[in-house]
Amino acid sequence: MSTVDKMLIKGIRSFDPENKKVITFFKPLTLIVGPNGAGKTTIIECLKLSCTGELPPNARSGHSFIHDPKVAGETETKGQIKLRFKTAAGKDVVCIRSFQLTQKASKMEYKAIESVLQTINPHTGEKVCLSYRCADMDREIPALMGVSKAILENVIFVHQDEANWPLQDPSTLKKKFDDIFSATRYTKALEVIKKLHKDQAQEIKTYKLKLENLQILKDAAYKCKSAILSALHISLKLNIEFLAG
Repeated sequence: MSTVDKMLIKGIRSFDPENKKVITFFKPLTLIVGPNGAGKTTIIECLKLSCTGELPPNARSGHSFIHDPKVAGETETKGQIKLRFKTAAGKDVVCIRSFQLTQKASKMEYKAIESVLQTINPHTGEKVCLSYRCADMDREIPALMGVSKAILENVIFVHQDEANWPLQDPSTLKKKFDDIFSATRYTKALEVIKKLHKDQAQEIKTYKLKLENLQILKDAAYKCKSAILSALHISLKLNIEFLAG
């Protein structure tokens, strides 16, 4: 089973970009308590972003997710989330995601600047860092955790603004459940299996026709061989009789 160990946050929302905040997650349960504005929701948002690459629903552009450069008195601020977790196989992995928010002349510019997975080489004990594109990282983390992205997004780290999804309209609800239970993948797998079965049945039918045709040719060849041998036998007998006479 995959478990979350620690998470470092800096430069995210109200978390100062100059001071690292480390949250330790205890087993079997961790309670996050504090007054309004203390950063409880931000912790869940950072967990979700680390695992799925999805920004919070109220910060899709990223501008309000990274610490405001104006508050820091800078033209640019950088945010970073480091999440250490154990994979489903019990291997320690650190996921590092870094971001940048720049104050331009008339607007803010948000950019994800780095995605890194850090592991330990079991033979040498050295840290091994693998850089990924964001899209690749978003696929890699759920795979390492042994849980689908849909479950991470909608069940484990669901944002408070999206927690009421079970009350949404039937079509949206069906899609959510299909994603969570991988029903769509199951349906697609069945379709692929049916197509393969149909294709193989057609191939078998074709090979049977070829086999029947080969059998006909084989029978014809045996008949020709028998006729030739019979003709040779008669010819040989006539020659012997001729020579004998």
